Order: sequence, then structure tokens, then C-alpha cells
Amino acid sequence: MLRNFLIFALAMSVQTRSARAPAAEAPDRPFTATSELVLLDVSVKDKAGEHVTNLGREDFRVYENGKLQEITQFGNDDVPVTVGLVIDASGSMRSKHNHVITAAMSFILESNRKDEVFIVNFGDRVSYGLAEGVQFTDDSRQLREGLSLGIPAGMTALYDAILSSLNHLEKGKCDKKVLVLISDGGDNNSAHGSEEVMRMVRESRATIYTIGIFDSDDPDRNPALLRRLAQVSGGEVFFPRELSEVAAVCRQIAGDIRIRYTIGYVPVRTGDLGSQRKIKVIASNAGGHRLVVHTRASYFLPERRL
Repeated sequence: MLRNFLIFALAMSVQTRSARAPAAEAPDRPFTATSELVLLDVSVKDKAGEHVTNLGREDFRVYENGKLQEITQFGNDDVPVTVGLVIDASGSMRSKHNHVITAAMSFILESNRKDEVFIVNFGDRVSYGLAEGVQFTDDSRQLREGLSLGIPAGMTALYDAILSSLNHLEKGKCDKKVLVLISDGGDNNSAHGSEEVMRMVRESRATIYTIGIFDSDDPDRNPALLRRLAQVSGGEVFFPRELSEVAAVCRQIAGDIRIRYTIGYVPVRTGDLGSQRKIKVIASNAGGHRLVVHTRASYFLPERRL
């Protein structure tokens, strides 16, 4: 199972002498130090919805369970990310699928050229779009082919697709992990349930963007799930009114990913191992005005492994 992905165990083993080294070269106390770092992927906007990209470490405050934390890592560089495009190819999406492929390609072309990307198409079952043996690629031609393999038909295994995609994300080498899900949010053919999905989302370090595409009378639509996935993971949810707007939404998401802040801190353990920790991040501009922050709201602190 997916475990301990938001928390990175950073083991630093400092060996100051070996069997052949003279004792005089060693300090009084050789040691192995282990710390745990929480890394947050943070988007900041002003009240007008415009991205704010010129903030420094001093403009942020991070609270865990109500206690102010010391920020130990900070950055907002446009670094490559591991991205999964999770595309609903069930029968209910048949009339929308060409628009979805075009929009997904817009996302790819607006993203960092060094991103490592994979494609998941799901209908009755979950299938990966890249060629066998290819886990990720930055080749737009291969990605277009992978998107085109999804032939809309059958029922919807959305929960299975999310779980499989979260697991696949962890095979990527980039620290930042993102899923972009395009679906009506409905599920009627998964082996797994929604609560299992949400538990894994909380344990994951992935940021999830969701795009809900459905008609107002669509009986399978589940916008609440799409909102919840985005909120819990620190991403955003979009409900374009017209299919023609989906490509612009995808370009917007690609831009947001490239200008998000990375904020890290080492949490203080208080004995409640394995518990859920609530996070609140506050950002202010130079005038002291509060800004709108998108980041995950909680994570699970796993038991320390000796």
C-alpha cells in the first residue's frame, strides 16, 4: 500500500572514521541523525484570482495542529514534476472525448518540458496509455498516442483509476507529484470505495487537480467527490460550463503547477504517532493583506521506524 509519502525520512549517516582511519580524526561522538520533513506544495493568489509569485519565506506562516512551525525549506522554482493525466473514457464521456484529448495536449504543451508524464485511461477497467515498459515520458507524440488509446465505452472505474495512479506516481523521480483528473466524478464499476481513495489521498504527497465535465441532467455526475479530492490534496477543482473551455482550464493548471511554492518544515512529535495532523498556511503581501492559499489541509504522521 501507499504509505508515508508526504513525510520524507531524510536519514543522514555521518561516518567520521572507518576501521583504517586513525582514532584522532574522529570527533568525540560519531552519530546518525534522522529527521522528518513535511514538504508542502503551495499555490497563492490574490482576491482577484491572479497568481502571486514574488513572495519570500517571511511572507508565510505555517501552523500544524495550531502551533506555528519553523520553515526550514523554501522555493518557487519552475522544477520538473511527475504528472499523471487521468482521463475518463467511459461510455458517458463518448461525446466529449475529442475535446478532452485536445485539452490534455494543451496541458502537456504548456508544462515544463522536463516533466515526466504518464497517461491513465479508465472505463470498465484501468489501462495505461504509454507503451509497455515505458513508465513516463516527456515526448508529446507518445503522450498524444497514449491519450488516443482511450476508446470511450462501458462503465466507470474511477476509484480504481485514482488508486492505481497514486501508486504509479511514486515510481517517478521528481519530488513534486501531480494528478490531473478529467471526469464527471461518477463511479459504478470499481473494486475499491471512495473512503479508501480518500485515505490514500491523505497519505500521498500528490496534488490533485480535478476537472468536472458533465451535463446538468447526468445521473452519474459526482461534483462533490471532485471537490473533495482537490481540497484534501491542496489542488483545485474546475467545472467549465462549455466543452470549449476545457483546454483553457488545462493551460491554467499547467501554469499553476509551474509557479507553486515549496515550503518545508520538520514537525515536532508529541507522542500521537500515526495521527492526522492539520495544516494551515497563511500568506500575506508586503502591505500585510491576506492572500488566498491552496495547499493540503492535513497529513498522517506515521510511526517512526527505527
